[in-house]
Order: sequence, then C-alpha cells, then structure tokens
Amino acid sequence: MHRVGADLTNQRLNVHDTRSMPLNGVMVIDKPAGWTSHDVVSRMRGLLRERSIGHLGTLDPMATGVLPLVIGKLTRISQFYEDSEKAYDGTIRFGFATDTYDADGDPVGEAQIVQVKLEDVERLAGEFVGKIQQMPPAFSAKKIKGVPAYKLARKKQEVELQPVEVEVLEFAITGAEGDCCGFRCRVSSGTYVRSLAHEIGQQMGCGAHLASLRRTQVAEFGLAEAHSLDEVGSAAAQGSLEIMMFHLRRVLPGIPSVTADDETLGKIRHGCAVNLAEFSGAKLVKVFAGQSDLVCLASRVAGSLFHPKVVLI
Repeated sequence: MHRVGADLTNQRLNVHDTRSMPLNGVMVIDKPAGWTSHDVVSRMRGLLRERSIGHLGTLDPMATGVLPLVIGKLTRISQFYEDSEKAYDGTIRFGFATDTYDADGDPVGEAQIVQVKLEDVERLAGEFVGKIQQMPPAFSAKKIKGVPAYKLARKKQEVELQPVEVEVLEFAITGAEGDCCGFRCRVSSGTYVRSLAHEIGQQMGCGAHLASLRRTQVAEFGLAEAHSLDEVGSAAAQGSLEIMMFHLRRVLPGIPSVTADDETLGKIRHGCAVNLAEFSGAKLVKVFAGQSDLVCLASRVAGSLFHPKVVLI
C-alpha cells in the first residue's frame, strides 16, 4: 500500500499567507489515489496555515474523489454529517478475493479465469439493494475492545466483527468486460463498498475484490465542487483561497436559512434565545450575518423561540 504521509512532514511549502483573518468554511477536495484522508488533512493544514481541519467521511487510500473538509470554526458542523449518504463509481474484478477486499490487499485462494456476464452481475447487484446486514472487512477501522480491527488483522490475530445494518439505495452495474464490471452505487453512512464487491464474488463462487473506487458525492458535496491539492496550493500562493470555498448558504440544504439583524446577532453572541417567527415549524435554523457569514445553528425550544445550538462567532 502506497503511503505518502511520512513524506508530507518533510515538504517545505512556499506559500505566502496573505490572510488577515482566520479561514473558516468548507472546501471539497478531489482526493488523489495513494493518499489517506489524514494525509490530505495534513497537507491542507500546511497549505491553509490552519490547524483546525477535519473531513466528513474517510476514503480508503486506493479511492479517489470527494473529500469535504471543514475548516476553522466550521469543524463544529461535522456532527450534522454523521449519517450522510454517499455515492460512488467503481470497478469490481472477479476471479480472486483479497484479504482487504480491494486491490491493495493480498490475494486469497486460487485465481480463476472468469468471463463476466452482465445479466448475472446485474441480478446479484439487485439483491443487495435495500437494508442489509453487512460484515465489515477485517482490515477496517471498526474497533474490537478499543483496538481498530486492521491493527489486529495486520498482526494475523483473530478479528471477530459483528454484522451491521446498512442501506444500499442504488447499486447499478454500468458494464461488463472480461473479468471486470463497472458499477454505480449510493449507500448509507457506514457502508463498505469493498464489502459489497467481496460478497458479490462469494455469490458468484469465484471471488472478487474492489479494483477501483471514485466517490462522486457526500451529502450535498459533489465532484463539480471538488478541487485538486495543486489547485488549492496555487490559490493559497495567490491569496485567493476564499473563491474555492463552498458557499455556506448551500451547506445543510435541508435546514432553512435566515439573515439576522444586529439585535438578533447580539443576543446570539451572548447565548440568548431569539424569536424567529417565520420558522416556527422548523427544528433547526441556519442564522447568517449578511449573505455568506454563517454565525450559528439554532434549535427550536417552543413555538418560534430558538436557542443557539452551535455558535460560530
């Protein structure tokens, strides 16, 4: 498995930080293959000169695609993305399984020559749509008595995991050729796509593993909004990082937005409840100062009375 994290600490970034204010917001990165999600966060901390950065859902090193990052005070909204749906495009290779269920692992069992039939894989994929009990891979971050399963698996120790209920909202086979098939899927949080590939291989009786994976969507964040690390580096050098940020009016689109006046903002700063009569039916409201400055998420106490739940000022 290719890892780049160790190299990152030795890099010297010639970035001239022209920002006079802390950088707070959300940025979507197109994660390159071979990088862990933590590698990307480490690089971004250097590029943005900001220590407080988190991601909204880990991607395995071999995977590429959408990795939303919350920056500065916006790390406090991570809690609202714990159950986010995710979408992927990928390739499954049939003929042998691997111990990690993906192309980074070691082969398990004898390899077979396979000619995939599109109709067979389509039928099997359809059986996985809906709520299913899924066994997490042994090489995963699932904890066993406080220890991540992958640490035990690397030491060849026994890994006893329990099935978890997940939901596969879509699992469409997009083509088949030779020993591979392409797919598109949309799944609930906590679903392991490589487990889907592994289980289809078991059903086919020939073994299979995830050959490639590209995440195309996390909640409201898609590839159209994603930037490469090189693009972020160039923007940082030019002092134009703000144009790469995801507009905060589009964050958490299921929660209504309101622009607060100075009196309301003053109450929020002091942690006081505020009256938002026009949103009396909402459980949560995003409160803005101006068009793009998200100052808090407020939760309804009763009627039109809202209390600041997450304050960002």
